Amino acid sequence: MFDAQQDAIVWRGGGETLVVQAWGEGAVRVRSSLGDVEDTDWALLPQSDHTAAVTIDGDVATLTTGGLTVVARQTSGYDWQGGQDRFDCRLEFRDADGRLLFRELTSGGALKRDARRYEPLPGGGYRITLALEAPAEERLWGMGQYQDGVGDLKGSTLELAHRNSQASVPFLLSSAGYGFLWHCPAIGRATFAANRTEWVAEAADQIDYWVTADRTPAGIHRNYAGATGHAPMMPELGLGYWQCKLRYSTQEELLEVAREHKRRGLPLDVIVADFFHWPKMGDYRFDDEFWPDVRAMTDELKSLGVELMVSVWPQVSLESENFTELAERGLLARTNAGIDVQMWFQGPSRFLDVTNPRGRQWLWDTCRKNYADHGVRLYWLDEAEPEWGLYHPSAYRFHAGQALAVGNLYPQHFSRAFHDGQVEAGTDGVVNLVRCAWAGSQRYGALVWSGDIASTWESLRAQITAGIHIGVAGIPWFTTDIGGFYGGRVDDPAFHELLVRWFQVGTFLPVMRMHGDRAPSHPVVAADGSERQPSGAPNEVWSYGDEVYDILRDHLFLRESLRDYTRQAMAQAHEDGQPVMRGLFHGFPDDPVAWTITDQYLYGGDLLVAPVVEPGARSRRVYLPAGARWTDLTTGTEYEGGAWAEVDAPLEVIPVFARDDACRELIRAR
Repeated sequence: MFDAQQDAIVWRGGGETLVVQAWGEGAVRVRSSLGDVEDTDWALLPQSDHTAAVTIDGDVATLTTGGLTVVARQTSGYDWQGGQDRFDCRLEFRDADGRLLFRELTSGGALKRDARRYEPLPGGGYRITLALEAPAEERLWGMGQYQDGVGDLKGSTLELAHRNSQASVPFLLSSAGYGFLWHCPAIGRATFAANRTEWVAEAADQIDYWVTADRTPAGIHRNYAGATGHAPMMPELGLGYWQCKLRYSTQEELLEVAREHKRRGLPLDVIVADFFHWPKMGDYRFDDEFWPDVRAMTDELKSLGVELMVSVWPQVSLESENFTELAERGLLARTNAGIDVQMWFQGPSRFLDVTNPRGRQWLWDTCRKNYADHGVRLYWLDEAEPEWGLYHPSAYRFHAGQALAVGNLYPQHFSRAFHDGQVEAGTDGVVNLVRCAWAGSQRYGALVWSGDIASTWESLRAQITAGIHIGVAGIPWFTTDIGGFYGGRVDDPAFHELLVRWFQVGTFLPVMRMHGDRAPSHPVVAADGSERQPSGAPNEVWSYGDEVYDILRDHLFLRESLRDYTRQAMAQAHEDGQPVMRGLFHGFPDDPVAWTITDQYLYGGDLLVAPVVEPGARSRRVYLPAGARWTDLTTGTEYEGGAWAEVDAPLEVIPVFARDDACRELIRAR
């Protein structure tokens, strides 16, 4: 039976409670439970008062908020095969014009199909399935970062789980005019088939999802940011160039790279001290032998206009000076059975439990004392999935629950540990590099990079679609290891070409960051003869020969010329929830071709970037969306939208086009 509330429809039948509640203008939250629904706050912010019209007419209840209407239809009757009365309620979602967006799976008459299915698990909880019927012709983008290079997700099945280079952020944008958040951090699966959409949680207590409707992707993003949080305003240091390699092994090596940038007159905003600058994993401090005076280092860098970023891993070695305290206080993740070891990189380790508020506080207090108090402002939150030695989530548990039920929440809380501490310490504009994210991570200053990807052309192409998808999923700050993480040799001319093309893409990413484990590597040895983590080959812009250097240098200055433009795009992300790296469909949703393009993107609202992603290519075919006039920034040639164009792309040029009369100063500069 229905119960009409001020902003919600509540239905109860057969032991199930179903709640449809206004949750933002033009948006609703739907929860279903075999009992009372829970007010979990995994990603959604608390609701504020919003206008909702609720009516009940017999077996039909309707809730309208903004441009979204939800219709609930209840049925009841005697089930002859079951021998008792059966109670059911199904939902459908319509836009402002009454057009059906999607609906819960119908029963199919004699098929007796369930839209909401609960399969009990031993010990409590359920394996849950939500089945929906959505338009077969819709185009779908979002869901975070995957490495398969697929653009339109219709027809795909995605694992709802994090891995190194995979971030599952379960928010979806449909060309039909709706956005959908699966508000459940459980490990699971999403399938977007022609005949149905299915969301599966391997262990959960309730179904929980959020829906919004709008005529444009921009409107959907605006509503979604209002529901899950806005990114901070990117500080000025995020608009320029970040330098990194695996790994600067000493304080002097890192400082000399920064000095050389300034001697050459090259822009540099951030330089990174990568992993194993510590004595033991989990010590969360610099090794005094290799980094003797951190305050002097950060002071010199600041005098050069450069900030230091330091790597922080959530693993704690069994040999760490902090291990016994953390284990005794229950601040480490647990293994459900057997020896309690969860990762074995450079020896056995366990993960800090950042789902525990006391664990987050301990982590920040320790990093504040050993890093922030010595002038460090930025943190590189690696291994944030977390990267289990074996991806068997049923083997582990956290303070917040079994990893199977809450595991996808981990990276959001990892970012939160630093964001909350930095804000409390007075940091204005938090940005931290993190290898994974979940819904809501954006409000904690999460800059996601795409993990340990290969130095291949295929991987370069995949990063373009990954960047578009994660922006759609509400994470507006994205970057990659320019050149890929592994497989690139500093002395290989074939890699030089790939690096140049990747560097060009990086110039037009939300954050431009050089990184990679370049071969050949060299050993690092302490004074006592013990070995440390090796260091890769040089990975600076001058490390690849004069021809490459000239091109990379020019793109460094091109990035500098984009500062005002990038700042405006970052303001749109902060204030209005818009991605910085956008699919063509974001600006041109009425152009059907724009929904199919996977190797081009919009940087902000006015620049169309068409990277060269094939070896040896010196031209490429570009689609210019309908509804605008486009100007080639290199040649000044103008094109009418709604057509393909073949454009020149010599090695030193990435094709970029300005929309209508925008960015005229960039055309003059090039």
